[in-house]
Amino acid sequence: NEELSNEDTRLKYRYLDLRREELQRNLITRHKVELIIRNYLDSLDFIEVETPILSKATPEGARDYLVPSRLYNGSFYALPQSPQVYKQLLMIGGMEKYFQLARCFRDEDLRSDRQPEFTQLDIEISFVDEEDIYTLVSNLMKEIFKKLKNLEITEFPRMKYVDAIRDYGSDKPDLRFDMKIIDLKDIINVEILKDEVNCLVLKNLADKYSRKNIDKLNELFKTYTDNRLLNLKIENNEVKTSFDKFITDKDKETLRKYLNLENNDIVFITSGKYEEVKTSLGFLRKHLALEHDLINKDIYKFLWVTEFPMYEYDKEESRYVSAHHPFTSPKKEDVDKLLTDKENCYSRAYDLVLNGYELLSGSVRIHNKELQAKVFEAIGMTIEDANDKFGFFMEAFNYGAPPHAGVGIGIERLLMILQNTDNIRDVVAFPKTLKATDLMSSSPSGVYDKQLIELGIEVKEK
Repeated sequence: NEELSNEDTRLKYRYLDLRREELQRNLITRHKVELIIRNYLDSLDFIEVETPILSKATPEGARDYLVPSRLYNGSFYALPQSPQVYKQLLMIGGMEKYFQLARCFRDEDLRSDRQPEFTQLDIEISFVDEEDIYTLVSNLMKEIFKKLKNLEITEFPRMKYVDAIRDYGSDKPDLRFDMKIIDLKDIINVEILKDEVNCLVLKNLADKYSRKNIDKLNELFKTYTDNRLLNLKIENNEVKTSFDKFITDKDKETLRKYLNLENNDIVFITSGKYEEVKTSLGFLRKHLALEHDLINKDIYKFLWVTEFPMYEYDKEESRYVSAHHPFTSPKKEDVDKLLTDKENCYSRAYDLVLNGYELLSGSVRIHNKELQAKVFEAIGMTIEDANDKFGFFMEAFNYGAPPHAGVGIGIERLLMILQNTDNIRDVVAFPKTLKATDLMSSSPSGVYDKQLIELGIEVKEK
């Protein structure tokens, strides 16, 4: 009885929980999705190739799950975070059209749409560019939604990363509702609004925001940023603000006209540094849409987000790291910026977003040894480190590599959207908890001392 049992109980007795019609329906749908994928790609002459599960640990990305070697004391395999290097080696090896429903493993902090192990539709193709990938994947999505939902998906709009951040405060905007971020920097001059000044307009809902509700929203906003959240609303056709001491009547009227405000509209305004202002309003945009049921849950909105930054700055490590991964090709016009202007260097990476979820991530790959070495250098990887971690891969470039591109599509996330659930555990037969534990089998667990001795491992208490 789902109502009488909490999720931990259901996970502990998962074999009983699987008798529920909802879970059975989800797993049957998963089977159908994977069958559609295989049949579709097979019709286009793709070859399914399995890549190793025991592979080499690499320094980039999330933490690896490590597997100690009994035969080579002190050495470790890593479970793959993705088959990235292997699928590129397949391209070098002449396998022009590859795919795999690959098992991937990442030791990262979990949330409702993540599991430590998951399935990724992995695709790599030689002699293609972004346009070929967009066409292939868009047609695959059309096929899945037609056969499973009897829906004709026709629109796959594109948006550059910088535009997504500017207008929605997110690199995975949910387009099922309006509410763009609006720039007010050159529209009004208010003493307490410094640097970037942006706002969101909530139409015909000002009456929902009493002083108490405004205070609650301010507290929520403070969990995301130190920037203050101001408001302006139209009550009885009068402009009222939370910062009357600092704004003139002229600026009030300017805002009313510029934002095309009507009675019972409310505006939320914040200011500060560009990125923080944008992402905090992106967070608020999503919250307001959920709070006021603004999202049409009966539609599916795809979006290609393109031209991601090549790098992002890691404050903990005090260096630039790859925004996607170090095998992503830079835009041709930005190659000269790789070492000298990292902040303004953009890549040939792309994501496919569906209803606010990142469904797919991919890129055109580097296929030139010198360019690959340059990117390793740009992220602070020494020649010694590069040779240690990727020497075999760099050597393969000596024998010629075709231009190639690819994607990884999260099967579980696609299933979550198709089955209208916000919990990834609903589409996995035997999932882990948010603490990465299996309550049914009580794993992870300790092992016998004999096994540790064979591996040369001594466990120390933290």
